Amino acid sequence: MFMKIGVLSDTHMRQPLQYADFFERLLAGPFADVAMILHAGDLVDDDLVCCFGNCPVHAVRGNMDPASSRLPAKRVVGAGRFSIGLCHGWGPPEGLERRVLNAFSNQAIDCLVFGHSHAPVCRELDGVLLLNPGSAVNPRGWPHPTVGLLEVGEGLSGRIIPLS
Repeated sequence: MFMKIGVLSDTHMRQPLQYADFFERLLAGPFADVAMILHAGDLVDDDLVCCFGNCPVHAVRGNMDPASSRLPAKRVVGAGRFSIGLCHGWGPPEGLERRVLNAFSNQAIDCLVFGHSHAPVCRELDGVLLLNPGSAVNPRGWPHPTVGLLEVGEGLSGRIIPLS
């Protein structure tokens, strides 16, 4: 079984339902045929999880999400035979990867999706694939917005996709 998973973080959208064309372009482009979407926090408005039609969205709360958010701070999502940790992140960019990885030290995960820094990352650390998709709308110093894509089959791989 082969599965594609769309990955977002740090969208910072107030009233995301007003951005229907943005989400339609994602679903027609880099997120075409995804089985699910993972959002690593800083949605700002929980309604963003409703913007992808029938595609399941798993999201976590980020530091810019309201305290009243119904989203958990972290979670683990299954994809085929793989476990994917999902959290936002916190603190300065330096050491972020190690901090988020340590947050799952008591859980066996194959991949960790995180955000917070708006800086795209796709690499392995301590046998875990780390994927920070950057920001699809607010890249903070990167030449263009980015999203991530996970591909799950016999193995698990990730990549960063620049948006134009």
